[in-house]
Amino acid sequence: MRPVNLIPAEERHDGRGPMRTGAVPYLLVGALIAALAGITALVLTGNQISDRKAEVAQLKREDAVAAARAERLAAYTQFRNLHEQRVATVTSLADSRFDWERVMRELSLILPANVWLVSLDATASPEASTGGESGGGESGSSGSSLRGSAPGPALELSGCASGQEAVAGFVTALKDIDGVTRVGVQSSELPAETEAGGASAGGEATGENCQTRDFIAKFAIVVAFDAAPVPLSASAEEALAAPPAETTETSSTESSEGG
Repeated sequence: MRPVNLIPAEERHDGRGPMRTGAVPYLLVGALIAALAGITALVLTGNQISDRKAEVAQLKREDAVAAARAERLAAYTQFRNLHEQRVATVTSLADSRFDWERVMRELSLILPANVWLVSLDATASPEASTGGESGGGESGSSGSSLRGSAPGPALELSGCASGQEAVAGFVTALKDIDGVTRVGVQSSELPAETEAGGASAGGEATGENCQTRDFIAKFAIVVAFDAAPVPLSASAEEALAAPPAETTETSSTESSEGG
């Protein structure tokens, strides 16, 4: 026969009965896992902080090396800047000069035999106009309106010619001078009838009175060179020629430190 255990299952005490330990072991295991995760995170964070500190220290060393190199090369940079400023100054001053010698030479070549000048004013700008004082003629006063319309260099000519056709030919010849952009005739007049009678009797040209015959035309002409660069004023030239304030202060500081 087969034996049968008649003891109820809940009262049996063999190894196959259900465990009655509760949730304490699970709590202990969870606490251990959490502690291990915290320690791991702490270690990783510490390692990252150490790496960042090492990178910061390396960057500081590289920055110090770069700063020292830049300080050594600062003198060369200042010299280059000063050189470029000097070149710009010389170029600007050279461009602002006008070749009056060439203009006078070409004027002497194209001046017709039947035209003679009483006064000639050569000015670089309307503000520099001599007002006709240097030439002793009327070019500064008679040609003032035309001269004011030319911002660059210009010639103010006054004189006489043997007739209006000679004046027209002189105007055409003036346009052949290199650099001339326009020629303006301020006035071109024959002597009045009352003055012609006395002039035709025969006389000599004295001062501004070059109309010794009734056919002689007296003119005032302005020759403009609009394409030429406008010259710098004296104050502008001094400002360009002066070294920059920062460069001067830096140079003086370096000299005092070196001494």
